[in-house]
Amino acid sequence: MGKLKSYGNFIKVEHSLFSLPLILCGSFLAGWGLPNLKLLILIILAAISARTTALAINRILDAKIDGLNPRTRQRELPSGKINLKEAVFITLAGLFIYIASAYYICDLVLYLSPIPLLVFIIYPLMKRFTPLCHFGVGVGLGLAPLGGWVAVTCSLSNLTVPLILSLFTLFWVSGFDIIYATLDEKFDKEKGIYSIIAVYGRNKGLLISAILHALAFFSLLLLYLLIFKSYISLIVLLIAGVFLYLEHKNSENVDLAFFKINIVVGFAVFIFVLSGIYLP
Repeated sequence: MGKLKSYGNFIKVEHSLFSLPLILCGSFLAGWGLPNLKLLILIILAAISARTTALAINRILDAKIDGLNPRTRQRELPSGKINLKEAVFITLAGLFIYIASAYYICDLVLYLSPIPLLVFIIYPLMKRFTPLCHFGVGVGLGLAPLGGWVAVTCSLSNLTVPLILSLFTLFWVSGFDIIYATLDEKFDKEKGIYSIIAVYGRNKGLLISAILHALAFFSLLLLYLLIFKSYISLIVLLIAGVFLYLEHKNSENVDLAFFKINIVVGFAVFIFVLSGIYLP
């Protein structure tokens, strides 16, 4: 049980709660309703395994940096709770499930499947040379709505709707990753790790984060104006906006702002999409 817990902590299973609602939003919008059960299971498997692969790659590439940082030195790799071979095995297992899921969805999804993998490899390296690293994770998760859409349509035509949802995700995730970086402001400055917080300071960094979250909200508003008519959707959209605001009111409490509030935002967006599809 101890090893299983270490494996779960290594890949942060709970972080799938960020990406899963987004890929489901893309798939529901593509078919304007629930995909068939087989396809839905494949989409969920692809989402979770892709997230597992991404986080495992991140942890492997960052193992040395994590070992130097007092906040992260107890993570599974630097602390020795799991070894590199185990980490690589988890990565390959996630990769296998991801590619297999893509194969069974359709040929186009299989052909496009290396694109997220490339982002997963580049993103952890970005903090070594650019403060734009936050946008790397934003792009990675921003591919989720597009992936869900293409999984249902097996086509690259008529992508306006998922692209708007992907823009929301890019702005939202990049914004909350900047807030998360406040935890390592001192360490990043000392070790020359690039983040917007380390390079431009906390106040400017949080302002940039707030601007990104405003853009995220207006992306959802644009989506509502283009395709939805439900008043319930509008109410849920406003609720999501309130929680984005609360994220910045509570930016000092990173556990609340980064994890708990953002899970609420992610599921609010999912309800926003569902109500837009199913409710008048």
